[in-house]
Amino acid sequence: MAEKTLQAQMDAAKAYEGLMVPALFGEWASTVADAAQIKPGERVLDVACGTGILAREVLSRTGAAEFVTGLDPSAGMLEVAKDLAPGVEWRQGVAESLPFPDASFDVVVSQFGLMFFNDRSEALRQALRVLRPGGRMAFAVWDSLKNIPAYADEVALLERLAGVLAADALRAPFVLGDRRDLETLFAGAGVEAVEIATRKGSARFPSVRVMVEADLRGWLPVMGVVLTEEQIVGILQAAELALSQYVTGDGAAYFGTSAHVVTGTKA
Repeated sequence: MAEKTLQAQMDAAKAYEGLMVPALFGEWASTVADAAQIKPGERVLDVACGTGILAREVLSRTGAAEFVTGLDPSAGMLEVAKDLAPGVEWRQGVAESLPFPDASFDVVVSQFGLMFFNDRSEALRQALRVLRPGGRMAFAVWDSLKNIPAYADEVALLERLAGVLAADALRAPFVLGDRRDLETLFAGAGVEAVEIATRKGSARFPSVRVMVEADLRGWLPVMGVVLTEEQIVGILQAAELALSQYVTGDGAAYFGTSAHVVTGTKA
C-alpha cells in the first residue's frame, strides 16, 4: 500500500477513535462482551474490529492479549489499533473469508460491522467455521432508523438538501434493524440458539455541527457520496435548527440510541 494512502487511512482512523468511539460506539463494547459471556482464557475473534474498542474490552476479560485477535479490512484502522493495544494479534482481512483454521476460537464477536459485509450469510458461516463446537457468537447491529430519532431527523435533512443518495448513505447503518430479518439471517446461516436483545444507549457529540460534519466529511465519502463545500455549509447551518431539540445546556448534542445484540452458538 502506498505510504500516502496508508497515512490517509490512519488519519481517518485516529479521527474515528477520537470522536466517534467516545461519542457513539464506546459504550457498546461492554454490552457485546457481556452478551458473549467471555471468560478468562477463552480465544476470541473480533470481526470488523476497527480501532479495537471491542477487542480492548475483550482483552480485559480474557486475561491475556494472546487470547484476542482483531480482524479488519482497513490497514489504517489496524495501525491505530496496534498503537492502542500492541499485545493483541491484529490481522487484515474480510469477514467473508476469515484467514484462520477451523475451530480456532471459543467466541466470535462483532460490533456494528455486519450491516456492511458484502455477503452477510457467508460472513456468519465463516464465523461458525472458525468457532469450536459449542462456541458462541455475539453481533451488534443498529436498530431501525425510526427508533433513533436524531439520525432519522438528520437523514430527512440530508434528503431535503442533498438528495436521496446522500440520505441513503446515512441510512445504511440501520438496514438490519428488523428483528425478524435478523433472526432469519442468523438461523439461515446455521447459527443455533439465536437470541436477539434490544438494548438502549445514548450518544453525546460536542455539538450538532460536530455530529453532522463527521457524517458529511467522513461517512458519506466512505459510502461514495462527496458533497460540495457549498452543500456542506448549507447543511451544517440548517442542522442547527433541525436538530436543536437534541442540544443540551452546554451545547452538546445528546440523544438516545438503540441496537440489537444477536447471540447464538455453533452446534
